[in-house]
Amino acid sequence: MATGEEPASSPTDRGVRVGVRVGAADAWPVALGMVPLGLAFGLLITQLGFSWWWAPVFSIVIYAGSMEFLALTLVTGGAAPASAGLYALLVNFRHIFYALNYPISKVRGWAAKAYGVYALTDETYAIISANREASWTTARVMTVQVLLQCGWVGGGILGALFGAQLPFQIQGMEFALTALFTVLMIESFAAHKDLSLPLTALLAAGIGLLISPDNVLMIAMSIYFVVLIARHILPRLDAAMSWFIFGATPPHRLTPLPSPGGEER
Repeated sequence: MATGEEPASSPTDRGVRVGVRVGAADAWPVALGMVPLGLAFGLLITQLGFSWWWAPVFSIVIYAGSMEFLALTLVTGGAAPASAGLYALLVNFRHIFYALNYPISKVRGWAAKAYGVYALTDETYAIISANREASWTTARVMTVQVLLQCGWVGGGILGALFGAQLPFQIQGMEFALTALFTVLMIESFAAHKDLSLPLTALLAAGIGLLISPDNVLMIAMSIYFVVLIARHILPRLDAAMSWFIFGATPPHRLTPLPSPGGEER
């Protein structure tokens, strides 16, 4: 006989709801911040002559932020597949290190794991790294990543639809990629204040220009990539090359040193 009462939700259902709610709280400020970037990408898509629907195609198939902007340049410039693949490797190689902090063991189900790896971006890494001690669940991780991608893809679609309705071409939109990487460089330098990094990049660009002006970007990125790997695996080389300015303290100097008496000093 029906009692008119709703069945009590199971602990699993409650856990999923809590994970979705907490994940949404983690991600929504960042997801909103991705909308303007998506708008710029979508607008650039149409200004370069693509149909508006290419914006979600790029954002879903690639979904790599700065690499999507670079992909537009590679496609319109007629880059060979091998060259495009090398660019993608150099630009997104950092994602390998992101995976070290990604709570893949907390994600249940092969489909969720596959999507989690696919949707691992700078923003996902930043949110997870900022909450390393948090209790991550499948629902929470998936909510974070889905919301972030919705912000990016949604912004791209809106920007592309708006750009498709413009009766004129906006001159200079192709400079968006240069502006994006310039801002990223400034933010990275402001965080680390290691003058050796931009100087190494300039030196690599100069070497690339001397070797082959038509392939300067690929050569410069390859040289810079090799230097970063060498500095990572050789601490003494890293310490010798580091040139911190504006009162920044090198990371290796932040570790307390043991005193003769066995206490830290």
